[in-house]
Amino acid sequence: MAAYGLYTHIQANRFRSIVLLVQLFLLVYVIVYAGALIIEVVHNGRGTVDYYLTVALQDVIRTLPYSTGAAALWIVIAYFFHQSIIDAVTGGEDVTRQQEPKLYNLLENLCISRGIPMPKLKIVETDALNAYATGLNRRQYAVTVTRGLLNALNDDEIEAVLGHELTHIRNDDVQMMVIAVIIAGVVGFFAELLFRGFANFGGFGWGYGGGSSWSSSSSSSSSSDNGGGRKGSGGAAIIIVIIAVVLIALAWLLSQLVRLALSRSREYLADAGSVELTKNPDAMISALRKIEGRGELPGATSAVMELCVDNPREGFSDLFATHPSVGQRIQALVKFAGGHDPGPLALLPPPTGPWNRPQTPLDGPAQPPSPPAGPWGPHGNGGEPPQPGPSEGPWSDPPGPRGSR
Repeated sequence: MAAYGLYTHIQANRFRSIVLLVQLFLLVYVIVYAGALIIEVVHNGRGTVDYYLTVALQDVIRTLPYSTGAAALWIVIAYFFHQSIIDAVTGGEDVTRQQEPKLYNLLENLCISRGIPMPKLKIVETDALNAYATGLNRRQYAVTVTRGLLNALNDDEIEAVLGHELTHIRNDDVQMMVIAVIIAGVVGFFAELLFRGFANFGGFGWGYGGGSSWSSSSSSSSSSDNGGGRKGSGGAAIIIVIIAVVLIALAWLLSQLVRLALSRSREYLADAGSVELTKNPDAMISALRKIEGRGELPGATSAVMELCVDNPREGFSDLFATHPSVGQRIQALVKFAGGHDPGPLALLPPPTGPWNRPQTPLDGPAQPPSPPAGPWGPHGNGGEPPQPGPSEGPWSDPPGPRGSR
């Protein structure tokens, strides 16, 4: 599908994503076929390769309703509980307008400007700089940001990050990624189940049942088949086991690659969508520079990190990286959106850095901050001159009329 503009790129991305999801679901049946091969070998170690391949295919067709039903049940469970699982892993908590008024207003204004239903707003209390969107329908959509992100970024940069996540929701990227993670989880679950079950049952086929094995079945068949069954039993069983193991490993690997393909292809469009919403490419660029390499969420699984603005977990030679590099994304914004790259940005280290300064209400009066203070830090002393003293500094100004927390 050819794409010539932003919206045709979005449609092309959706089409490719649907095709990839169909292919991903088909991997479930590859796993089922590999399991059928193993079961046939365990129950009958005297067949030929053609016999095993044919009978296993018949088993897959016969059990198709059951395997499809099991996969569908997994998807239904994940549909209703995936948000609770993600929140349990990351520690995300719902916040209201009263708790975080400025952040809430930034998100609401973006939604109103494009007629997008207001998603839930969540915050993770961590120093990491990251954000992600989740949900499968309008009632489930949620945008989650970290406390470290709020402390380190200014209003324009936070608005750009929120626009990035809203674009994922607008483009149905969140739905695609959550479904992909669910289906890939089905593939991984059945693959591990087969490996564990077969290993426990027969040591990967080399023996089971109190000492009986394919070699013993081969020897017993050879005595009755005059040597003709020896070649077609034990040898065929070993070949089928190798085929089954290769199919399981290949299905698992392909399921991971499909997830990566979905994740990598959507980030450029989300960056572009953020610029379309905010009309501020420089804010998106500087936000990416500040987030770069600082987004690791403690305890988060790889599936959760794939949903984030930036995933610092890099793969081998960038082959298994779930996101394009920050440099590549910024180059695209500079080239196509006219932004300016300030280069890598250094954040202040603790204890004077923005991650450790006292928290203040997000709706306080806008005061010109003293470097290196940011707009999300203390609000100063309400415009009064700071009191001199040995501890005078940007973080030690006495509280003003509104105070600080």
